[in-house]
Amino acid sequence: MPVITVTQINKYIGFILKGDKNLQGIMVKGEISNYVRHYKSGHAYFTLKDSESAVKAVMFSQAASRLKFQPEDGMSVIVSGSVNVYERDGAYQIYVNDIVPDGAGAASVALEQLKKKLAAAGIFDEAHKRPLPEMPRKIGVVTSLSGAAVRDVINVLSRRYPIGEIYAVNAVVQGEAAPDSICRGILCAEAAGCDVLIVGRGGGSDEDLSAFNAEKVAYAIYNCKVPVISAVGHETDFTIADLAADRRAPTPSAAAEIAAPDVQLLYEKIAQLERRAERSALSALDRASERFIALNARLLAQSPENRLKLSGMRLDELEKRSKTAVQHYLDRLSARLGENIARLDSLSPLKVLARGYSLVYKDGRLLASSDGLSSGDTVELRFGSGGAKAEITDKW
Repeated sequence: MPVITVTQINKYIGFILKGDKNLQGIMVKGEISNYVRHYKSGHAYFTLKDSESAVKAVMFSQAASRLKFQPEDGMSVIVSGSVNVYERDGAYQIYVNDIVPDGAGAASVALEQLKKKLAAAGIFDEAHKRPLPEMPRKIGVVTSLSGAAVRDVINVLSRRYPIGEIYAVNAVVQGEAAPDSICRGILCAEAAGCDVLIVGRGGGSDEDLSAFNAEKVAYAIYNCKVPVISAVGHETDFTIADLAADRRAPTPSAAAEIAAPDVQLLYEKIAQLERRAERSALSALDRASERFIALNARLLAQSPENRLKLSGMRLDELEKRSKTAVQHYLDRLSARLGENIARLDSLSPLKVLARGYSLVYKDGRLLASSDGLSSGDTVELRFGSGGAKAEITDKW
């Protein structure tokens, strides 16, 4: 028997494996472990195992780049490829052409992985959500100008908010070119000075809406300097763009209602504010008028003219009181004088004389008795009315 080399053995085994049709174009189910993607070559290396066995697997960069999701350790998958020998190590392995998640579509797995990635990057954080302007001057609409979505938005805004300007940007919303087109539309509307953007399209299948699940669209919405309303599909549709946007609307028509208020409600609010302003102004005017009157009264009360007037009034009052007091005093004196006069009058000798009595004077001196008289003396007699002279002829 001839002697052969290790290389010859490995090549021979490889030749046998390649010739076995049962090992070419096979599909193998297993769990991924030790997954590594070489950053330079782009090749992917991993182990595919089940509960009892394991086999090495390699996926070259060209095939790996076509994957719609990122393989991860512990993921149950179905790989398609061929079995062959890696001659250098003398180990057989599966050369993988494609990987499909077991039990879920690749697109669904890729979408969930992208959601987790963007969530970890903070793209969906509520803290980053910006409030919408109450009265936008310019409303941007990024969508296909040939679709029904833009007509719905224009119809709603024209009816509800005719004072606003609509700036529509045409964008491809379906197909491979759609993500880049949507991103350019967002940048264009932002540069045009829009106050708020509506980004979206009408409803469709998951494949039709896939552009709004693109990572670059999520970042374009996140990095936009003005608030963005996502309006993708119908009420039941939900995309990554909805999660990244500042507000999510179930339909393009609803997005238009969210973007701008109803002008009729604005008119009513203005009228209400005018009434409140009028009431406030009248109330303030009344308060100011009352204060002015009070201050004017205080000023008048403290003015020299008013003080002089008050002093004059007090002087007049004092004068009246003084006159009254003097008059009362004089009246009291007059009454007392009358009383004294009456008393004097009652005690007057003339009153006694008037009752028949007379007064006897001798040498001008009133005599109270006859002791000082002698016969032949001359005396004066005074009666109640008139008088006479008499000579004393006798006394007793």
